[in-house]
Amino acid sequence: MAPCWRLGACSLLTALWLLHCCSCGWSETTRTNGVAKGETKEQELMSHERVKRGWVWNQFFVVEEYTGTEPLYVGKIHTDSDEGEGNIKYTISGEGAGTIFIIDELTGDIHATERLDREEQSYYTLRAQARDRLTNHLLESESEFVIKVQDINDSEPKFLEGPYIGSVGELSQIGTSVMKVTASDADDPTYGSSARVVYSVLDGERFFTVDRQTGLIRTAVADLDREKQDRYELVVKATDMAGQMGGLSGSTTVTIVITDVNDNPPRFPQKMYQFSMSEGAAVGTPVGRVIATDADMGENTDMSYLIKDEEGGELFKVTTDSDTQEAIITIKKALDFESKRTHNVVVEAVNKHVDPRFSELGSFRDQTIVRVSVNDIDEPPVFHPAEGTILEVQEDARLGALVGTVTAKDPDMENAPVRYSIDRSTDQEQIFHIDPVSGAITLGNILDRETAGWHNITVMAVEADNVSQISHSSVSIRILDVNDNPPELATPYEATICEDAKPGQLIHSISVVDRDEPQLGHRYYFTLAPEASNNRHFTLWDVKDNTAGIRTQRSGFNRHEQNVYLLPILVVDSGPPALSSTGTLTIHVCGCDPEGTIQSCNATAYAISTSLSPGALIALLVCMLILIVLVLLILTLKRHRKGQSMSEDEEDMRDNVIKYNDEGGGEQDTQAYDMSTLRNLFDFPEAKSGSSESGPDLRTLPQWIQGRMSGDGGAADFSLFKGYIRKKVEQTDGDLSVPPYDSFQTYAFEGNSSPALSLSSIHTLSTTSEQDFSYLSDWGPRFRQLAGYYAPGHPEEDGS
Repeated sequence: MAPCWRLGACSLLTALWLLHCCSCGWSETTRTNGVAKGETKEQELMSHERVKRGWVWNQFFVVEEYTGTEPLYVGKIHTDSDEGEGNIKYTISGEGAGTIFIIDELTGDIHATERLDREEQSYYTLRAQARDRLTNHLLESESEFVIKVQDINDSEPKFLEGPYIGSVGELSQIGTSVMKVTASDADDPTYGSSARVVYSVLDGERFFTVDRQTGLIRTAVADLDREKQDRYELVVKATDMAGQMGGLSGSTTVTIVITDVNDNPPRFPQKMYQFSMSEGAAVGTPVGRVIATDADMGENTDMSYLIKDEEGGELFKVTTDSDTQEAIITIKKALDFESKRTHNVVVEAVNKHVDPRFSELGSFRDQTIVRVSVNDIDEPPVFHPAEGTILEVQEDARLGALVGTVTAKDPDMENAPVRYSIDRSTDQEQIFHIDPVSGAITLGNILDRETAGWHNITVMAVEADNVSQISHSSVSIRILDVNDNPPELATPYEATICEDAKPGQLIHSISVVDRDEPQLGHRYYFTLAPEASNNRHFTLWDVKDNTAGIRTQRSGFNRHEQNVYLLPILVVDSGPPALSSTGTLTIHVCGCDPEGTIQSCNATAYAISTSLSPGALIALLVCMLILIVLVLLILTLKRHRKGQSMSEDEEDMRDNVIKYNDEGGGEQDTQAYDMSTLRNLFDFPEAKSGSSESGPDLRTLPQWIQGRMSGDGGAADFSLFKGYIRKKVEQTDGDLSVPPYDSFQTYAFEGNSSPALSLSSIHTLSTTSEQDFSYLSDWGPRFRQLAGYYAPGHPEEDGS
């Protein structure tokens, strides 16, 4: 191939040399290199003058990938001032100068010393200089030239984005675009056909084609079926040189995924499924699951199920499990073995997302039969009617009267005995009884429709042979009304009239209430009571619509003479039997203005009947009793207060109660206490020998004791006083919750030489007091602590 290239290069160089010579013939006065870079304006003007010619050379080319052993000749630079005497020295500088490219200094021949690659660098820019060999001065201005690397087909096409993955829907038409592949060639697209690429399919051309120029892949067949093959591997080749012989090529792998479309209907694997279910199963119990398969995938497999036959739709319901796409068949209505033992249910599966493009393929639905066998179980008795019974009985029915009969049968066996009873939680008063064999309900208590118009009881039925089988039924008993309540005025009526009322004036309308509810409705009759038959003031007008009106019979009412009239009214119902009651209408006479507006009314009542009502008598008696009770209470309080004051005077024998923590003012304090009284107080149980003749000082004793001593000739009897103190101490010892009622506190005189600084009883332990405190131990447990301080000679008391 190298000789061919050399021949083409020589031809090209010859053509270029001829073109250059022609240009030199008509432009002798113009320098071939034009105006050099950096020349001044004057030099530019001088260049249009006739001067000697400058650089002479042709376009330089060098072929890439040269593999020869000798340097490759590129071209020659020459100046027209070179006369061949060897006085000019040629040099080059720039890209690759001295390394890739070398120049002969004498001839200006340029050679390439290295192997070049156009894909790495397509041209080189260099500068040429012509110098005087002796002086090294530039003879010509430096000129720039380019050496282009000539391309050869040395790069194969490459698929830079491969491998490729594309997709196309199944059953697509022929020529449907799948994807586009592109190959790149590094050769020069402007030179020859080295970079012209064409495409072809190496493997898979039966199913897909590729456009030679664009690389667009299309389907070649119309029966691509994902269910048979869901992907295809293609090998696409790209060849340069427009596919001519000797061109280079590259290939890539293209994976084409076949996407799913809804072209397959659902199909049941079986045409019949069998299940069994107990007749006692509750509503909503699952019977079983069936599933229809679909060869498609994704949402194309979504389906719904429905029951096609009417009978199956009444007893069963079908739903779709969204996760497994199964049909769940459940009980919609209770099954009955005795009614029907086998049910055949037609279940249909239908695709949710049907593609109309494939409707010609057939119906996208399928059916199967689900056979459900009902198993018999022992069931409780069944009441007839099953929804409950309504019975009626007269309000005045006698005890034991028949109300009605309930019936229940064993569904599993004909004529099987059944026993009845009443759930007493629904009939706690035992108003009704039931015969356990026949189911007859009788009356067990008196009825009152006005108290309860309906009675709702629950009747239970059990099998005589199996008491665990029990059923319940509600029985509603309506009490039919009889006329046993008299009619009454709707409210305690009151009416008012003006003093100047005219005769025949309607002053009030009355109505009636009746607790009874006769089937034909109420009809009431109104009249004045017999005691008001001679009434000359008012008349009663029966309106005939169960109401009545009161009218004045005269004029000239005077409220100062009589301001209240009580009018008794007799009301009779239509029965049977006819009942009546009497109500009183209170009519107030009031003063009115000329327009008839009431101004004032008095409260003095005058009854048309001369007798006093029982209510008034009861009110008078109650007032009299209250007055008597108040008088008795006042007298009792006065007597109680008088007796209390006398008791206090008789029993007030106490001395002053002194607190334990009051120490007094000491021995020098003679204002607070009479010290002689305190000293002599401890000597009252017995008389001292030294004073037996004269006796105690009467001034230091209470007056009642002084009186007794003076009456007995000076001999005081302290036994009474001592007994009183002992009695009080015993009472105090018996009551542990309160302190003693009487308490004597004394501060003994300790003598002239007493070292005590205080009258506190704490310091008396170390004194030589002449007083004897042994009697403190006889005062009970409250004084035991104090006795321990003042009587240390009794160790048993200290220990206690």
